[in-house]
Amino acid sequence: MVATHTVPAETAVTTTNTPPRALRVTVVIGSVREGRAGRSVADWFLDTAGGHEGLELDVIDLADIDLPLAMPDWGSAPNAAAAAALAGVTPLLAAADAFVIVTPEYNHSFPAALKNLIDWHHRQWQAKPVGFVSYGGLGGGLRAVEQLRLIFAELHAMTVRDSVSLHGPWSGLDADGTPRDQAVCEGAAKGMLGQLLWWGQALRDARLTAPYQA
Repeated sequence: MVATHTVPAETAVTTTNTPPRALRVTVVIGSVREGRAGRSVADWFLDTAGGHEGLELDVIDLADIDLPLAMPDWGSAPNAAAAAALAGVTPLLAAADAFVIVTPEYNHSFPAALKNLIDWHHRQWQAKPVGFVSYGGLGGGLRAVEQLRLIFAELHAMTVRDSVSLHGPWSGLDADGTPRDQAVCEGAAKGMLGQLLWWGQALRDARLTAPYQA
């Protein structure tokens, strides 16, 4: 299932008095584990981002996507099952101006399902910014984020410097799915979204001026 959340476009004074088009951001929920906190973390982030002007938010929840592990040979088309799964996610990745990855930390890294989604795609990530919302234990998922930065660099994506991390037990989630230290976490989300918006608009303009060559 892919849910879509939309907020109004930001108004700005330009030479034509035309407001800039909203930045389309695809939020990817990377955990598929039973009993996961990922959906609660993502819902909190979506609520927080919903108050940020200039964003249009799409959601890919990997728990709802049956994406095969076996990939076709180079130059070959995916089989029918893979093509059906990709039809629900590839268009959202291709249409996105930016991404936010919601990830836990498993064994000092990130979930295999998330790597599988990343590896099924290539040009959809290129010349676009990526932000992170991570959670888990004392490290708050930061080691997973550091590894993801290396992978997205290889895919010609640009990761923003600031991220949002929920550290248990201090800023982890309460039973209702909200962070314990909401003020700090909402401030971190605002900072990350500000950087994502800046880079998203700059790179979108650049791609329109000159297609990116990878």
